[in-house]
Amino acid sequence: MESVFQWIATYGYGMIFLLLLLGVVGLPVPDETLLVFCGYLIFKERMHPLPAWLAALAGSWCGITLSYTIGRTLGLGAVRRFGKYLHITEERLDQVHRWFDRIGHWALFAGYYIAGLRHFTAIVAGASKLRFVSFAAYAWPGGLLWVTTFLALGYYLGENWRRISEAIERDLLYFSAALAAAAAIYCWFSWRRKKTGGAPRPAPGKT
Repeated sequence: MESVFQWIATYGYGMIFLLLLLGVVGLPVPDETLLVFCGYLIFKERMHPLPAWLAALAGSWCGITLSYTIGRTLGLGAVRRFGKYLHITEERLDQVHRWFDRIGHWALFAGYYIAGLRHFTAIVAGASKLRFVSFAAYAWPGGLLWVTTFLALGYYLGENWRRISEAIERDLLYFSAALAAAAAIYCWFSWRRKKTGGAPRPAPGKT
């Protein structure tokens, strides 16, 4: 992590853009801590607020859009080619698309705050044929809010940025793990309910 801080301090705004792009796509970059550190550099007047904000925003938008593009091209092509071996059909993709039409957009908006979710939702959005206009309408404002939140946090924390950012990153990781576990439990119970509901019932009077 110290090397990340050194890269930003040395190469400035261009490195902010590049690291956030790679981090949002899914590479192991400490995105939130990076943003808080940049806010701290603004506090120390070692960076100007507007260029830092624009670089971070551009990196997050390009990263999430690249994830969407991967899902739209490579992801969907792989599903069409190998989906039958995984029991993934075009009908199921249409179901995912309808889910995005209902509530999936908000996962794109809020997914920035959940570790491991932001790039996944974008890939699924692309693979489910979600229109780019609909994708951008939710993913980009989510990125704007996410970048602004953590830059402002680093600025107002000042010299306490490191201690607080480590606690935030740890809590976000715990929250993400709990959310993933809850989703897995929900899917398992839904599968069991569907399987039980589809089982034939015994005829009256028979055991």
